[in-house]
Amino acid sequence: MAQTQAQIQKKSDEKRGVKLCSFKFHKETIELLNHAAEQSGLSKTALLAAALQEYAEKHNLNTMD
Repeated sequence: MAQTQAQIQKKSDEKRGVKLCSFKFHKETIELLNHAAEQSGLSKTALLAAALQEYAEKHNLNTMD
């Protein structure tokens, strides 16, 4: 039986170790994120991941490594 697009996407996400996570931000925060991503040449996902990693290091938080 053929897989649905949702099943294919789920299998791909599991294989790559990614999971959907969504947030509601204020309009200004979204504009800042878009601008920072554009200026840095990073995707919004990569930019948020880097910012979170930097925050964790700055505050001596244990990472999931």
